[in-house]
Amino acid sequence: MKFRKNALAGIALAATATLGLAACGSNAGTAPAASESVAASDGITVYNAQHESLAKEWTEAFTKETGIKVTLRQGSDTEMSNQIVQEGAASPADVFLTENSPAMAQVENAGLFADVDKATVDQVPAEFRPSTGKWTGIAARSTVLVYDKNKISEDKLPKSMLDLANPEWKGKWAASPTGADYQAIVAALLELKGEAATEAWLKGMKENFKAYKGNGTAMKAVNAGEVDAALIYHYYYYGDQAKTGENSKNVTPYYFKNQDPGAFVSTSGGGVLKSSKKAADAQAFLKFITGKQGQEILKNGTSFEYTIASQVEANQKLVPIKELQAPAVDPAKLNSTKVTELMTKAGLL
Repeated sequence: MKFRKNALAGIALAATATLGLAACGSNAGTAPAASESVAASDGITVYNAQHESLAKEWTEAFTKETGIKVTLRQGSDTEMSNQIVQEGAASPADVFLTENSPAMAQVENAGLFADVDKATVDQVPAEFRPSTGKWTGIAARSTVLVYDKNKISEDKLPKSMLDLANPEWKGKWAASPTGADYQAIVAALLELKGEAATEAWLKGMKENFKAYKGNGTAMKAVNAGEVDAALIYHYYYYGDQAKTGENSKNVTPYYFKNQDPGAFVSTSGGGVLKSSKKAADAQAFLKFITGKQGQEILKNGTSFEYTIASQVEANQKLVPIKELQAPAVDPAKLNSTKVTELMTKAGLL
């Protein structure tokens, strides 16, 4: 819902090449460049790509509960994952939090995560964590098509996300392809349907869609009548509705369901760095945010993401996560590198 204003100077080029541009759901902040060192403190350092307001609520409550100080370094999924990989075993980060799974998989594939403590793993259902156990889900967000009901009747809505590549949808829908949010959706499509189907869909997308910078901007375009629909994450709609509703008053969310690729639920991740010199405190933080108190903070906050752990029900304004009928996707298998390659080939990046 918020947008970053600063990029990480030291790794901007690497971030663009490896995982695409920043996700749209966090706000401003500058993480230290790879050459900089983080000042020593009594607590832990968290490289945070989640909503900054949510991370602050988590850290403040954790410090109050445990006395352990937390230093936040804010950036995007892309920026932070590339920085951690570049820093390697010398990274000053103790914990990494993301909005989407591909950045977590990148760090995991570089061999930089420690195993998550069993007590934390036990708090998170299997469908919201990777099969490898090298990190865990901390929150989730659902893919949704927001549309102008004055322009599209319910019987004319696409049965599948794949239908958006058909000729009848030419010029009618929008997306933000440079964001990590959208690239996670494509990564799920790749895992579910394979490379050939994904490449064909991206080709159709290129022919049909209108590009906007950011999911919130794409939704705003639907609301303003510039385009009939947009493929985004659910929380942009609910976040705007909770405020003035001025960017979503003409917008209705549509859930594909039926295990369709368009029903993909993206898992936000958290992991402890293998190089952490404060591993016990870092593991305690991860256990806290996936615990009942941490998930209650998520439920009652302004991010409108789904709670997924410790049996805490999501914000009552959201469609219950069990009703989304999301396809089963192992978040450890979301291949961001291949997605970037295919989207670049299709002319979307």
